[in-house]
Amino acid sequence: MHALVLVIIAACVFVLAYRFYSAFIAAKVLALDPNRPTPAVRLNDGRDYVPTNKWLIFGHHFAAIAGAGPLIGPVLAAQFGYLPGFLWILIGGVLAGAVHDMVVLFASVRHNGKSLAEVAKAQIGPVSYWLVLVATLFLLIIVLAGASIAVVNALFNSPWGAFTVGVTIPIAIFIGAYLKWLRPGKIVEGSIIGVALIILAVVLGPVIKESALAPYFTFSKKELSVLIPVYGFFAAVLPVWLLLVPRDYLSSYMKFGTMFLLAIGVILVNPVLQMPAATQFISGGGPVIPGKVWPFMFITIACGAISGFHSLVSSGTTPKMVSNEKDIRTIGYGAMLTESFVALMALIAATVLPTADYFAINSPPAVFQKLGMQVQDLPYLSALVGEELAGRPGGAVSLAVGMADIFSRIGGLRHLMSYWYHFAIMFEALFILTLIDAGTRVGRYLMQEIGGAFYPKLRDYKWWPGVIATSGIFTFCWGYLLYTGTISTIWPLFGVNNQLLGGMALAIATTFLLRMGKAKYIWVTMIPMVFLLVTTIVAGYQNIVNNYLPKNNYLLAVISAVMIVMVVLIVADSVRVWIGILSGRTPLIKETEETFMKDAPTRYLSE
Repeated sequence: MHALVLVIIAACVFVLAYRFYSAFIAAKVLALDPNRPTPAVRLNDGRDYVPTNKWLIFGHHFAAIAGAGPLIGPVLAAQFGYLPGFLWILIGGVLAGAVHDMVVLFASVRHNGKSLAEVAKAQIGPVSYWLVLVATLFLLIIVLAGASIAVVNALFNSPWGAFTVGVTIPIAIFIGAYLKWLRPGKIVEGSIIGVALIILAVVLGPVIKESALAPYFTFSKKELSVLIPVYGFFAAVLPVWLLLVPRDYLSSYMKFGTMFLLAIGVILVNPVLQMPAATQFISGGGPVIPGKVWPFMFITIACGAISGFHSLVSSGTTPKMVSNEKDIRTIGYGAMLTESFVALMALIAATVLPTADYFAINSPPAVFQKLGMQVQDLPYLSALVGEELAGRPGGAVSLAVGMADIFSRIGGLRHLMSYWYHFAIMFEALFILTLIDAGTRVGRYLMQEIGGAFYPKLRDYKWWPGVIATSGIFTFCWGYLLYTGTISTIWPLFGVNNQLLGGMALAIATTFLLRMGKAKYIWVTMIPMVFLLVTTIVAGYQNIVNNYLPKNNYLLAVISAVMIVMVVLIVADSVRVWIGILSGRTPLIKETEETFMKDAPTRYLSE
């Protein structure tokens, strides 16, 4: 199978889905009203609520939702073959993920840009509000640990990679200071300088590797597992303009540019997918992800098909910037399909590698020996990139090798493969670090919100003792999972919790549709909700029974069990409201010009 065939099929499906299915949801299910003032217009404060051009919001929204997930998940799921992942990215992206993002964004806009927890409080009740807050906190802890493991496995004993990635931190700080003090408002200038410095860091990598500085950039897995959380702590405490914003901004350029180049490379090279359509591991026993293709493939590919993490973005900064309800279709549905295309590119990059080479990279050496496979091009590829590639699980390295292989086939650039490889590693790590600093800051906010119920002073985001204490506690939580976990234990845990949050968000969205009097259309959210929750709960149960408890991973077992119970309680609370609405005991939303002009969504409180 040639990769271009998958690209053409996916492009056709995504274009048709956006043209017809998203239009149906916009017109019939949500009834988007272009004449209705949005929160960005009504509550414009020039800081959080700011009417913004839809294409600028699209770029911001895409950069926020497309973190490590669409890059790592499809690569790990390639152990089942290219076909299961390809079908889930297409079907899940169109019927579940894009629907989830679009409806949650709409619900948040109709609730004055409030968070998913606030929407749950308004539509369902206070119990669900607190459950959503805690579930979100759990998810952030796990997603940061899972994403960080990919960086650790890519950078250990790699001075070139560690230098290239590490130097992006002072580059981001420099650009933040440059735009703040030296050249305020000169965004284009700062962007050019920042991207140029990052490329220079890749070029200088081999010089550092062969110099006396190499030992200072050579770290073990344990050392990296400490350094990355330390970075997360400082990123959560420092002002956003100094590190988080410039890194996010620079990373968006890198992500769009690199994935565009990869798509062009796939079209020009049209590589053959060497991974079979389905491997023997669809029945279980795989060395990368434990368990069978169902349910584990559906929790491995989260971002790219459907991701509960997106609900945090769709009810975060994005709804506060939407200037017209009709833009919700482009931002919510369109950005998710774009991420699905990124996930497809990652899947292709992983499956162009010889099958044995893929498993040699993504399995510990002792595990790979038991598979009875013989590596094909891996020694040659290792020599080309100047790194030992075997035994680096986590998805990041195999993705980087696949990307570098495609890039280096263009125009006789094979001799530059080492640069392409380290550029790809930097590209992946740059976005994962962006997720780490933004996620740690959001986690700190959540801890302050929850802790504020017991000690109100914690809700003061300018109170430094509270900021430092909550940042330290939150960073320790995900840092501990990183230090003690592996990709085979943490990523399934992330997948379960992420997809449970997605199912929970769809339950809240279904409740909102019912309250709007859209009972005949709730299948749009209910079908993906039921599939997602059944699949994920089964995966969570199998993880606990077959993976965590036999290996005495009691902490991970407890986290999984608690998350499952919380989501079941939220769904049960939602069903209670559904029954009340359908029986006439719970009122529908009745909005007038006077009610929706109010600042707070208290009118939505039930009973």
